[in-house]
Amino acid sequence: MNAWNKFWKWYENKILGSVILIAIIQFIQVPHMVWNADIMLEAGIVSRVHPVIDWFLYGVDLIEIISIINVGMIMFSLIKKRQVNKKQPRVIEK
Repeated sequence: MNAWNKFWKWYENKILGSVILIAIIQFIQVPHMVWNADIMLEAGIVSRVHPVIDWFLYGVDLIEIISIINVGMIMFSLIKKRQVNKKQPRVIEK
């Protein structure tokens, strides 16, 4: 078994952890959305209060990259598994 197949076998066993990571990243997006709406509406309630807070809330956008990659890997893994299952002959029980 080559390294590529070993990686995907390992990853398929860790999909639940990946889904949990995606959920956490999506929950972190909620304060970011409020901050972003505050900037767009120019209310100044959350945004532009302190530059460090703005930096962290802006940086949340970069965390989305991990989520996007993770979803792509899960989709690839599930498609690969489905293709393997289609190639295996079906056993018909009587």
